[in-house]
Amino acid sequence: MGGVRGRLVSASDREEGLTLIDEANRNGCSILQAAELLGISERTYWRWHSQQKTFGKSEDKRQTATRPIPVNKLTEADEKEILEIVNRPEFANDPPNQIVIKLADTGRYIASERTFYRVLKRNAQLKHRGRMKKRKKRVISTHVAKAPNQVWVWDITYLPFSPVKGMFLYLYMISDIFSRKIIAWEVWPSQTAENAAELVQRAVFAENLPLHPQLILHSDNGAPMKAFTFLAKLQELGITPSYSRPRVSNDNAYAESLFRTVKYYPTYNSSGFVDIEDARRWCHQFVVWYNNEHRHSGINYYTPQQMHTGECWNAMEIRRKAYENAKNKHPERWNGRNIKNLKPTTTVCLNPVNGYGKQYGVAGMHNAPPSVAPRLLENTGQSKPSRPNEVSREAVALTAKMPVLYAPGGDGQGRMGKQPMF
Repeated sequence: MGGVRGRLVSASDREEGLTLIDEANRNGCSILQAAELLGISERTYWRWHSQQKTFGKSEDKRQTATRPIPVNKLTEADEKEILEIVNRPEFANDPPNQIVIKLADTGRYIASERTFYRVLKRNAQLKHRGRMKKRKKRVISTHVAKAPNQVWVWDITYLPFSPVKGMFLYLYMISDIFSRKIIAWEVWPSQTAENAAELVQRAVFAENLPLHPQLILHSDNGAPMKAFTFLAKLQELGITPSYSRPRVSNDNAYAESLFRTVKYYPTYNSSGFVDIEDARRWCHQFVVWYNNEHRHSGINYYTPQQMHTGECWNAMEIRRKAYENAKNKHPERWNGRNIKNLKPTTTVCLNPVNGYGKQYGVAGMHNAPPSVAPRLLENTGQSKPSRPNEVSREAVALTAKMPVLYAPGGDGQGRMGKQPMF
């Protein structure tokens, strides 16, 4: 029965709630505690109880109440006049704000623009105008990864090209949001769907993934990302595409953050690379450093390679022993505090809804408010529960368990060179 204040509760639900609270009270529970368990206040219980005692039942009369007619309400004749005016041939292509002004130019005023809109909507005459498609409110793409190779993100960024001013090279990068590892990358002189398809092929080969790996690949809405050639390759490999909302740049935050790291690296040549091979050599050095040496703050300062292979747990034990030894040697410096949390990240959420994906994680999403859990369930492919408190840990898991095989390939940094196509 819990919910927002002012919600409508049916008479049958009220009667059932009163019965349950009375039964709990007879068994030693206080009215206050029993009411809170049902999601209502003690005052609400006594109001329902008084209504049932006085009238024989407790019923919400807001839906059946007789309300006074507003003094400023339009008469039936006024509504008919508005409909007659807007359906005249001279006003057929005009919205209400134009119609009201044109009538005022002739010395007539009937109602405001908002009233015109209300009358049109009430009579099913308010439709989308113009040749453009009606705007749709897109639900944010929310995905959760609990292991490597469950959710990848990718994007393309510009690299400066010094020989020709205004000309750029293009860096393609695919990374895993769980481990932050750069799975595959390449520098090309153009943005094409064929290049993108080849890069995804390399990434799947580098990770030795099976066909239909239950993998999600998230990107923005660029032309290469939505081209038929690229989508056909994803379908062939069994990869599920996911996209950011139109004109929302931060829906692909992991890819954008990675590109910031790329361009703020100390040896990045902001004045421009000499040629494409120069750019590729620099990117190779960066990827080797990023995957194997960079302690990433988002995964509690382990390297992406350690997270991707599971070596982070051994590294955690080494760090824990170092902290414990330091604490035992100088306990006065710790003031009774425990050592810092050294555990690797176990759950990563792309675009957490209202922050709950990050706050609760997959295993805790059943504690999220009812308005949050169903939106995450839309991405799971599973049926929605009938009640919010029936959302289980399994129901909110984004993807099923996936067989992941770790095998080295190419140079170990995502560039495979010339490889046979599947």
